[in-house]
Amino acid sequence: MSTITVYGIPNCDTTQKAMNWLKKQKIAFAFHDYKQSGISREKLEAWVAIENWELLFNKRSTSWRELPAARQQKVLDAASAINEMLQNNSIIKRPVVEYGNRLLIGFSEETWKKALG
Repeated sequence: MSTITVYGIPNCDTTQKAMNWLKKQKIAFAFHDYKQSGISREKLEAWVAIENWELLFNKRSTSWRELPAARQQKVLDAASAINEMLQNNSIIKRPVVEYGNRLLIGFSEETWKKALG
């Protein structure tokens, strides 16, 4: 299997659950902490080329809900979503797992078993 990288925030419950699942399955992975290392425009553009931006952009997050309505209304497409995710990486759904040229977004044990198990 190709290298697996988990992108997230270490104190996020879902990211922790996902990493614990990987450890339990004895699947090696690298962790990329958005808060420490940030995220690049190139990485977000690559992800959007693989998956719909709306899957990556977490409109259910507290960070999104706290944005002023005028700013929320500017997020209309992939380009505007990427700009917002660069400014506020807490809006990126967590975790994002890169493996090969594929992504897993969020944590679903059933989906992960099929993809990584």
